[in-house]
Amino acid sequence: MHPRLFTVPAFELLGRSIGPFTLHTYGFLLAVAFLLGLWVAARQARRAKLDASKVTDMGVWVLIAGLVGAKLLLVIVDWRYYGHNPRELLNIFQSGGVFYGGLIGGALVAWWYSRRLQLPGWQTADALAPGVILGQAVGRLGCFAAGCCWGKATTVPWAVTFTDVYAARAVGTPMDTPLHPSQVYESAAAFLIFAFLLWLLPHKSFHGQVVLAYVALYSAVRFGLEFLRGDPDRGAWFGGVVSTSQLIALVLLLGTALLLPRVRRTQAIATA
Repeated sequence: MHPRLFTVPAFELLGRSIGPFTLHTYGFLLAVAFLLGLWVAARQARRAKLDASKVTDMGVWVLIAGLVGAKLLLVIVDWRYYGHNPRELLNIFQSGGVFYGGLIGGALVAWWYSRRLQLPGWQTADALAPGVILGQAVGRLGCFAAGCCWGKATTVPWAVTFTDVYAARAVGTPMDTPLHPSQVYESAAAFLIFAFLLWLLPHKSFHGQVVLAYVALYSAVRFGLEFLRGDPDRGAWFGGVVSTSQLIALVLLLGTALLLPRVRRTQAIATA
């Protein structure tokens, strides 16, 4: 765990003290995730004969909306904590949020932007999906470096032990305790989904198949991984059996199952 890539110590400039400046690993990897996601989206847009500049512009706004939505849902889920510790709101920019908040925020902006620019909705969503899951894969590595989104205590041979006091102060990471590397689990799963979506794009039978596959696969992975998450205040539904993320995953899985035959039928009619 390395929450800080490096720190530039304070220095004097024109008689004034400047700094110190710290580059956080999470922020750096988040920027890398954004750039990779936009690059993949632009490539897939060109292959789909869409306006790559419009798709890239939309991707920027989708990523911003996703970041805001993830942080907002984090505050909503942990409102009891942040309500009693308002100063901790400043620390939410040093760690990840709740991804489903980002997915909802990004999806709303994508829907609005595609209508505004008259882009084909399902085809555009298919082009964006691989970039989004690639961004997630890299972003979760940032979470691992920052120490947030940690797993439950475990004795498995690949358990990780966090020792950086800076992370403990910033996001509450448990120190000197072997934990499931839940961030790495999710990152690895996201990379596999990314590879599958890249394969599916040229083989899809209808527009919308790729993005729906992404939502279904990620929701299934996230539902299972939630059982290994150890960070507190994850929301409790149905007597504490299901977390907020698991509830959203179930809703998305059900929604995808109901939507899939309709989209397949509609796109088949449109193609004919």
